[in-house]
Amino acid sequence: PTVEVLAETDEELLMKLWEGLGYYSRARNLQKAAKEITVLGGFPDTYDGLLALPGVGDYTASAIAAAAFGRREPAVDGNVLRVAARLTGDSRNVLETKVRAAFRQAMADTMPQDRPGDFNQALMDLGAAVCLPNGKPLCDRCPAAGFCTAKRDGKQALLPVREKKKEKREVRLTLFIMKKE
Repeated sequence: PTVEVLAETDEELLMKLWEGLGYYSRARNLQKAAKEITVLGGFPDTYDGLLALPGVGDYTASAIAAAAFGRREPAVDGNVLRVAARLTGDSRNVLETKVRAAFRQAMADTMPQDRPGDFNQALMDLGAAVCLPNGKPLCDRCPAAGFCTAKRDGKQALLPVREKKKEKREVRLTLFIMKKE
């Protein structure tokens, strides 16, 4: 019911309550974060403060900062990357860190001053319900269709580009080591 109760809950009981949900490390991280929040005397309200909590990464810190505290922090997930790549016609590989950072910065530059959490949620929802993956977007239902570069150019199926790095090939060798004496 409260952060303090979670922080004080016996781990065995917590794992029993979490049973069936999977990702047990998430439950442990939630509890670690609850303990830190209790020590801090309250929930951090900045991106950096949230990011410092166990189990909280860039996306989660941004989403919480914007939705709960009104901070202008873009929450960039796969859905948002897909929407952004299609809207702008950007054919860079969205799996590259520098490309994700560029999209995050572009969102930060265009994010409204008021209601940034709603802005993030709208983009996530657009990607989840309309700008669908695998080249099957519902462009006829999209409020951004009039200014979508991918729709205009007929490239919805080609964007976003998601190229994984080539796996390193394994080479098996036999090695002999000779030592004198």
